[in-house]
Amino acid sequence: MLLQTPSPKRPPLPTGKTGVPAPEDGPLAEGREFVWSNDDFTRIKALIYKKAGISLHDGKHAMVYSRVSRRLRETGHGSFKTYLDWLEQHDGAEWQEFINALTTNLTAFFRESHHFSILHDLLAAKRTQAWRIWCSAASTGEEPYSIAMTATEALGTSGSFQIVNSDIDTKVLATAQRGIYKTDGVKGLSTERLQRFFMRGKASNAGLMRVKPELQKHMEFLSVNLIENLPFREPFDVVFCRNVMIYFDAATQRAVLERIHRVMKPGGMLFVGHAENFSDARNLFALRGKTVYERL
Repeated sequence: MLLQTPSPKRPPLPTGKTGVPAPEDGPLAEGREFVWSNDDFTRIKALIYKKAGISLHDGKHAMVYSRVSRRLRETGHGSFKTYLDWLEQHDGAEWQEFINALTTNLTAFFRESHHFSILHDLLAAKRTQAWRIWCSAASTGEEPYSIAMTATEALGTSGSFQIVNSDIDTKVLATAQRGIYKTDGVKGLSTERLQRFFMRGKASNAGLMRVKPELQKHMEFLSVNLIENLPFREPFDVVFCRNVMIYFDAATQRAVLERIHRVMKPGGMLFVGHAENFSDARNLFALRGKTVYERL
């Protein structure tokens, strides 16, 4: 089940109007609503690394300012300093909003399509097996449902498989769980797949497509932070962890790979992003194809 995060309570407004810094913060930077300094960036960089393992480089100033400034507006703070001071003094739901703001969610149905051809052949070779699959960066759901469609095509309607879908960003995970997409978002799918796996919205739902219940019944959704202990008791046959490690430094990558290794069956297959290479983890995983590794 998706872990629901309660909406944060609005804190008392800091002195002055929202978006106007206190006098000690200095003048507004040209063209910016809020004062923005290297100290602000350094604090945010340290906090997101501590909470999510995400390593931000100095070229991310504009992105961080844009995304976190939305949290200032939402919470009623007039400067990054007062917002970050308040954040560090509380353990509430705003931490999740802060993490959500700084995660990147770029996805599409059947992205890096060669992976799904490999997955199809892997599953089809053992049709009678009960497969357990983890999609560790589910985002808005395009990747999990691509996995589910592939599994159904490989195993047939009587095939046994479960897909556990997780993400650190609870907002995109809620979208994934709903399984509703705009027609433009599914235009890359074949007519056959659209007819088999989706329902077309009518009347007030025109322009929307919903994943059919027979596909969703294989899905489970939960919030998981990869830099923390993983909450799984049963091991996985297949893990998708694509385009996630690129946001971690080398030490965090190694720690996450060790956690993934512990929740996989020996011989299980790990699918990673096209820009990710785990040659430094040869004692954990062996390369078996284009960005596909076997758990040793």
